[in-house]
Amino acid sequence: MARKPADQSVSREAILLAAADVLQRNGYEATTMKDIAAAVNLTAASLYHHFRNKDALLLAVLEAGLEQVLSQIESIVHSKLSSTDKLQQMIRAHVMGLTQNTAVGAAMVFEIRSLMGAKEPAVGASPADHQAYKDFVERRALFFARRDEFENLFRLVVREGIENHSFYPVDVGLFTKIMLGAHNWVGVWYKPEGRLSGEAIAERIAETMIRALKP
Repeated sequence: MARKPADQSVSREAILLAAADVLQRNGYEATTMKDIAAAVNLTAASLYHHFRNKDALLLAVLEAGLEQVLSQIESIVHSKLSSTDKLQQMIRAHVMGLTQNTAVGAAMVFEIRSLMGAKEPAVGASPADHQAYKDFVERRALFFARRDEFENLFRLVVREGIENHSFYPVDVGLFTKIMLGAHNWVGVWYKPEGRLSGEAIAERIAETMIRALKP
């Protein structure tokens, strides 16, 4: 089948999902822009029309995954639910999102180091390349700031539950990191054909975490 030129549109979402799938199979170092282009039936040149390089594409994959779950979590945190119900729903939303797109979840676990390893252009590179790298670094910093915001929302609800005596007084920072670490690995080991559905796994993880916090 002939590959599509740049003016035949493929949605950004389709490119990001394909990129996540290829990264999950091959790993960042072994993945090429040509591999990702082939997954959405584009030429490599057409893919460069959408994303300047593999670093920018990886960052876009991670940004999209984070923003999707953040939008759900934020609405729960600012609701009038009890601290217990908030945390249950937040856990369910996070874990369900990971089971629905394990490739993006796996990228969150395995490709952060690759994101940090993006290399600055050589001294003799074009001004456009240097500007693109500067823009990339700024966006990368924003991504990490947003990731911190995501973690802080969980900390906020755990702390709120401790203050209103819904939860046992744990070390909030440590508990949150343990909890989110357990969530994130679901995207690595979950299989749709496995014994439990994504919904069942999300429910059981939520029950386990809430039980650990109950006085």
